[in-house]
Amino acid sequence: MQQTVSPSPAKEAGPGGFAAFRKRILYGVMAGVVGLTAAWLLSLTGIVISFEARTFDWRARLLTPRDGGSDAVRLILLDQASLDWAAKENGLSWPWPREVYSAILDFCRRGGAKAVAFDVLYTEPSTYGVADDTAFAAAGKRLGNFVLPVFLGRESGKTSVWPADVPPDPLVIKGLKSWLAKVPPSEAPVYPKAAFPVPEVAAGAKILGNVSQDPEFDGIYRRVNLFGLFDGKAVPSLPLAARMLAEPNLDAAIAGHSLRLGPVTVPLDDAGRAIPRWRRSSDFSAVSAAAVIRSELTLLEGGKPDLDPNMFRGRYVLFGFSAPGLLDLRPSPVAGVTSGVEIHAQTLQSLLTGDFLRVIPHWAGWWLAGALAVAAGLAVTLTTGAVAGAGVIILFLPLPILIALAAYALGSWLPMALPQLAVAGSLVTAVLIGYATEGRQKRFIKSAFRQYLSPDVIEALIAHPERMSLGGELRELTIFFSDLQGFTGISEGMTPQELTALLNKYLTAMTDIILEEGGTVDKYEGDAIIAFWNAPLDQPDHAARAVRAALRCQDKLTELRPAFRERSGHDLHMRVGLNTGPAVVGNMGSDSRFDYTMLGDAVNLASRLEGINKQFGTYTMISKATRDAAGESFASRRLGRVAVVGRAEPVDVYEPLWPAAAAALTATHDAYANALAAFISGDFQTALAGFTALAGTDPAAASYVKRCEALLAEPPAGEWNGVLVMTSK
Repeated sequence: MQQTVSPSPAKEAGPGGFAAFRKRILYGVMAGVVGLTAAWLLSLTGIVISFEARTFDWRARLLTPRDGGSDAVRLILLDQASLDWAAKENGLSWPWPREVYSAILDFCRRGGAKAVAFDVLYTEPSTYGVADDTAFAAAGKRLGNFVLPVFLGRESGKTSVWPADVPPDPLVIKGLKSWLAKVPPSEAPVYPKAAFPVPEVAAGAKILGNVSQDPEFDGIYRRVNLFGLFDGKAVPSLPLAARMLAEPNLDAAIAGHSLRLGPVTVPLDDAGRAIPRWRRSSDFSAVSAAAVIRSELTLLEGGKPDLDPNMFRGRYVLFGFSAPGLLDLRPSPVAGVTSGVEIHAQTLQSLLTGDFLRVIPHWAGWWLAGALAVAAGLAVTLTTGAVAGAGVIILFLPLPILIALAAYALGSWLPMALPQLAVAGSLVTAVLIGYATEGRQKRFIKSAFRQYLSPDVIEALIAHPERMSLGGELRELTIFFSDLQGFTGISEGMTPQELTALLNKYLTAMTDIILEEGGTVDKYEGDAIIAFWNAPLDQPDHAARAVRAALRCQDKLTELRPAFRERSGHDLHMRVGLNTGPAVVGNMGSDSRFDYTMLGDAVNLASRLEGINKQFGTYTMISKATRDAAGESFASRRLGRVAVVGRAEPVDVYEPLWPAAAAALTATHDAYANALAAFISGDFQTALAGFTALAGTDPAAASYVKRCEALLAEPPAGEWNGVLVMTSK
C-alpha cells in the first residue's frame, strides 16, 4: 500500500507558529499535572502502596547479588526429612527431647563455628523433665558463643520485666534516647511484653536475640528490626546478637536515619527498620538437622561422618525449622514461602557486608513523579509524527522502572509505583489531548487506507498511528493457506474473462467466510488464499476460528461446485493447510510502500501442509499445534507424522471434521487409527491389512497401502520412527 504523510505541525509557517508552540507547552504541563493528580487519587485507595510493594519484590528477585552465594552464614534446617528420620530410625515423636539438639551444638563446637543462633523458642519446660533442659543448656555452655531467642511483643508475652535470672543483653546504643524522642510512639520499636526461654535453657546461652519481626501490610517480610526496647533495655535481633558474640566490643550509635554498628552503617526508615539486600535462598548453604545429628553421633563412635565439621569453621550457623508442619514458614520478597530462620540469615549477611538498602524519603518520590510526569507530557505534545511519538512513549513509559532499578542496584529503594502511574497518566492525557486537538490525523488515516485495509485494521492504526511505520511484532498466529486442486489445467480451457469471473466468485465466497470468522486476508496469489488470525487484534480463540473457517469454506465450495462445473467443465476442489505458532506480523516492505503481512517458520509449515494434502488424498490438514489450540470445538483424526521439505522437526498432522460427520465415521476412524499405530511401530504387514480394508472409501488409507507395500518390499534402513519424509512441496 502507498503511504503518504500529512504536513508536520512543527513545520507550518505563519505568525501563529510561536503561539502554537506555547499551546503545546501548556498542554504538556497540563498532561503532567493530570497524570500526577491521577496518581495521587489512586494513592488514596491503597493501590499505589500495594503496587510499590510488588515492584520492590520484583526488583529484589531481579537484582539479587550475583556473587555466588554467602559463605559466612550457614543454615541447619529441621526439615521434613529430619522429622521422618527421627520417627523412623529413633522412634521420636514431635516435639523432640531437647537433649537431641545437644548433638547439633557439639558438632558446631567441634567444627569451630564463630557463633550459633537457634531460632527456636523454649518458653515452656521440656516434657521430658528438667534433666532434658539442663543437658541442652550444658551443650550451649560447652559451645560458648550460643544465641537463644526471646520474643518481644506488643500484645503477646508472659512478662513485662526482665527476669532476674536472665542476664541483660550487652547492647548499648549511643544516642538512643534522643533518637527515640523523634520517632512516633506508634512506630517506635518499644515492646511492653516478652516471652523468655525457661531459666534452665537460658543458662546455656551467652546472649539472647529478639526474633519477633512484623510483616508489612500484605504479610510479606521486607524490613527488619535490628533491635527492640523492652523494660528500658536495648535487645538485639537474633542476627545482630550472633554478630555481637563474634565481635564483643561492637560499638553502636544511632542518629537520624542511620545505625552505626562498628564499621557498618545501616540505613533506617522512619520507624527504625532496616531493609536487607535480599538474596536467593540458594545463596545460603543449608544442611538438614538429621544429617548433622547423625554425623555427630558417628564421630562419637569413631566412624566417618556424612558431614565434615569443618564446614562450619569460622562461620555463623543459624538453626531453625523448615518442615511445613512446624509452622515457621514466612513469605519474603525473593520467595513465596521460606523458613523464618532464612529471614534472619538474610539480615545477618547484610550486617556482615554492610549492603542494607537506603530508603529514599517519601517526598522525594513525589518530586520525581511530578518531574517525570511533566517531562513526559511535554515530550509527547512537542513531538510530531507517529514514529517520534511512539519513541517518546517507549522512552518515558519504562523510565520510572529503569530509574528505580538503577537506584536499587546502587543500594536505594526509590519509589517506582507513584512515578510510573504519574508518567502513564501523563502520557495517556497527552495522547488524548493530541487526539482531541488533531482529529485531522484520524480523518487522514481513514481516507488514505480505507481502500487497502479492513475496518478493524484501520481502527487499530488510528489507535496506534506508529504502526504505519515499518516493523513487526512476534505473535502467535493461526495461518491459513488454500489452493485449488489442478487449477492450472482448468484455466487453460477458459478465456481470460471467464477465468476472472470464476476466480472472483470463488475468492469472494471464501473471503467472506474468512472475514466473518475474524480472519485477516494477507494476500491472494492467483487462486491461492493466504490468511491469518490473532493479528492485528487479539483473538484468544483464533485456532478455533480458523478451523471453523476452513470447514465452512469446504462446505461452501461443495455447495458451489455444480455451478462452477457448468462454467469450467471441471469439479473444483480446494486444499487447505492450517498451522498455529509464533510468527512475525506487521508492516513489511519499503519506506514508501509496504504490506501488512507475516513471516516465519510457522507460516512456512502452514504452506507445506496445504501441499501435503495431495500425498494423503485429503483436502483439509491441520498441525497438532492447531488441533491442541482449537480445543474441543472440533473433531479430528490423526493422519500421520510427517517431515516437510525445509524443516527437520517432524510434525503430527490431523484432518479436522465437524462433530456430526466424525460421529458417523467412528468405526472407520478407529480402524484407521489402529492401522496407523501399527505403521508407526513398524508392523507394516498388520498396517497393510488394516489400510487395505479401508482403501476403497478412505483416500488417506489408500495412500498408506502404497507406503506399506514399498516398505515391505524394501525395509527401512536404520531405526524406524514412523515419520513420513515429504520430498516435494
